[in-house]
Amino acid sequence: MKPLGRLAALATAALLATACGGGNAAAPAASGPQPLRMTIWTSNEAHLKLFNEIAAEYRKSHPDVGEIKFDPIPFESYTTTLTTQIAGGKAPDLAWILEGSAPDFVSSGALVPLKGVLGKAQGYDLADLTPAATKLWEKDGELYAYPFSTSPFGVFVNEDLLKAAGQKTPEELIKAGKWTWDEALAMNAAVAKKEGKAGLIIRDFDYKNWDNLASFWGGWGARAWSDDGRTCQFNSPEMVEAMTALHKAIFTDKALPGPGTSVDFFAGEAAMTITQISRASLLQDAKFRWDLVPLPAGPKGEYAVFGQAGIGVLKNSPHADLAADFLAFFTDPANSAKLAAYFPPPRAAQLTSETLAKSNPLLKPEQLQRVVIDGIAKGVVKPNHAGQAELAQTVRAALDPLWQPGADVKTVLDGVCAKIQPMLGA
Repeated sequence: MKPLGRLAALATAALLATACGGGNAAAPAASGPQPLRMTIWTSNEAHLKLFNEIAAEYRKSHPDVGEIKFDPIPFESYTTTLTTQIAGGKAPDLAWILEGSAPDFVSSGALVPLKGVLGKAQGYDLADLTPAATKLWEKDGELYAYPFSTSPFGVFVNEDLLKAAGQKTPEELIKAGKWTWDEALAMNAAVAKKEGKAGLIIRDFDYKNWDNLASFWGGWGARAWSDDGRTCQFNSPEMVEAMTALHKAIFTDKALPGPGTSVDFFAGEAAMTITQISRASLLQDAKFRWDLVPLPAGPKGEYAVFGQAGIGVLKNSPHADLAADFLAFFTDPANSAKLAAYFPPPRAAQLTSETLAKSNPLLKPEQLQRVVIDGIAKGVVKPNHAGQAELAQTVRAALDPLWQPGADVKTVLDGVCAKIQPMLGA
């Protein structure tokens, strides 16, 4: 076994403890209605309101279930906190799991197999879950987490800022066949120069969460590592070209705000942001005209990238059976349609623009078709790998020298590969 960093060791120990039935599994059986706890990373009031409504409906017909608590953990520390809870014998009953952590959780034996309980749930229609959505969460024919969100990245646009800076809208460029990264970066640079506002925000990147940059470098055909996960590709010609373009856009053209700058697109402070449709609710009371469009085409043409999240039941939960039953209710066709207001569902029957529009009233059917449905069909998932926690920290540290003027992009990216190649198992 290769040496592991502190974070990866913690995650491994935590998952092994779970798989072996440690922690909560040793707790004595309790009488009366049993509480359930699900860790999540959203604190959005609209999301929590919906979750609690679904939970309240479930409890009406399940007197053996007490409080169902949705426990928000900050996104940036989510996996670390979750694995710490597991290792400390305080695992939740259910947990959201990031796509980057999927390989570790699925392979560890930490999660309850779900096909049996979901397949037997009345009216569940397990066969409606699309293979593209479930692939990351399966092993040896078994499903270990329900892919509650398969959400492609799109670009939210402040059309008022673009017009004020004398720029065309992305929709106009799409119709002309000219919606490209060259055009998009030039437009954002113009807004920064002429209006004194920010240009493009890659939301949740903040010069830390580098995997969100896949929504940018995908246009160059760049990848973090090979398909088998054994070869670093951070210093490939495609990645060098993509990161050179990004560096120039940040430090020369000012098309993106630099490190240490806090900007909120949804408050009207930026021209564009790359994010997912779950953020659309923040535009409920927007004071500017806005649009949602697909990612711009890159040198390698059109592309799409999506993030995924699964809901798993922890094996060492003392209420694992109840938790799995609640998961079947939480994700049945009726509740999946409700969750689709924020989280694109894995159900083929619900992946139509008309169906999604019913639960996403702020978005137009054509926006949902181009960004979500077409994005899922042609997209690739964000970078994920066994031992992702340690890899993510190592890549983040190795990329730090890139986020300053005058950085040598190729040298920095060679340094990333020097650091992570021994960790990739080749």
